[in-house]
Amino acid sequence: MTEALSAFKYVIFFAVMLIGVPLGYSFSLKYDKVERAIFFLMVFFTVKMEDINFVSRETERLTSKGFEIGMVDICTMIIFLVVMHKKGIKNRIPKGAHWYFVYFGLSVISIINADFVLFSMFEVWKMIRMYFYFWTIYNYIDTDKKYFDFLKGVAAITVFVFYEVIKQKYLDGKFQTAGPFPHQNSLVMYMIIYGSIAFSYLINKADLAIDKLVVWLMIFGMSSVSVISTLSRAGLALYAFAIVIVLGLSFFNGFNPKKIAVTFLLIIMSLAVLAKAWDSITERFSTAPEESALVRVSLAQAAVKMAGDKKLGYMGVGLNNFGRAINPPYPYSSHIEMHDEEDEEERNGLVETIYLMIAAESGWHTLVFFFVFLFYYYFLNLVNVFRYKGSNLQFLSIGLVGGLLAIYIESGLEWVLKQTNNFYQLMLIFALIASMDRLYHIKVRKGELK
Repeated sequence: MTEALSAFKYVIFFAVMLIGVPLGYSFSLKYDKVERAIFFLMVFFTVKMEDINFVSRETERLTSKGFEIGMVDICTMIIFLVVMHKKGIKNRIPKGAHWYFVYFGLSVISIINADFVLFSMFEVWKMIRMYFYFWTIYNYIDTDKKYFDFLKGVAAITVFVFYEVIKQKYLDGKFQTAGPFPHQNSLVMYMIIYGSIAFSYLINKADLAIDKLVVWLMIFGMSSVSVISTLSRAGLALYAFAIVIVLGLSFFNGFNPKKIAVTFLLIIMSLAVLAKAWDSITERFSTAPEESALVRVSLAQAAVKMAGDKKLGYMGVGLNNFGRAINPPYPYSSHIEMHDEEDEEERNGLVETIYLMIAAESGWHTLVFFFVFLFYYYFLNLVNVFRYKGSNLQFLSIGLVGGLLAIYIESGLEWVLKQTNNFYQLMLIFALIASMDRLYHIKVRKGELK
């Protein structure tokens, strides 16, 4: 019965792809609302993942466990076709994409050290999908209206995540909630970005009507409650850090009574939410096991060994091979004490930092270019903050200054940015930053911006 259901899932998926893509493309060309709805779904399905996995290795501890393809990819195919129809060969490679190409290329080269090449190919496939998503959004977004379509999507997704979190916390009785994500840390890093954007819009949009002000106060409140409900210690601290940065930049950009009033109101709201959640937060901090920190350190030490193994040419153990290399018969975990040495099923986990994960699998040089890739878009976004001063879109850049820095710091403690949900979101944000850069130059030529 289970095998029949599994096979039926594949039938449904391919039917959707073979029929849904042409229909979605056709209706998108005829109806603007359909096109905008599919763009929203491109973003929504990075939260609510609906996919199938070919050649799956679900029992392995890997950052990619198969050749995945999902609804987000189907929606991306439709928007890709729309872009090609409307722009033809005039579409272009996103600014800064060459840094992703270098990071991707060095990751692929590391496969020469991989004992499990199939696992590496899982990750290669995911990285290709990410670039396709990135390229499509960059070339699709070409007007202010589409940025605000994205903003509406942020609001809808925040409500959905909040609903899932509340259901899990109060109906399912979960102490730490993950919402629709695979882990609570995935939720934290995802919502740090959207919470920062919502807060920036709320405080920087000068002509926000009272009804919209109330709505966006609620959206920001939902983002905050979702993050707090994960009870992630680093997540709570870095979410607050992101909001403080956004607040500071917003006041640096200019004072007005509305900003002061909204800030005061948010302080009151935050204190109320913290008072409600205080018992859970203090319990989480006071009962956090010391063993967890020791395991993190041990895995980090093993990752450094992998990255610096000269027998492997300092190129790591191979893309997506950490999960195997951290266990015997490989020597890298010899310093880690096993609970039961006779238990052949006992396995060590993945190093809990994306930075050491990349170094361990693909070498220190690959990590350097990953940093360049990340901070290229961070500094391009900072440039956009000043370029868009006084415009309707500056709030987006200001929100990302805080949100991105927070998740970059948290990535020193988590490998979440390699998870499919969060990787998609990162590429979405980079596409928005690069498209804002392109749109700025178009607006300057038209005399709309100085």
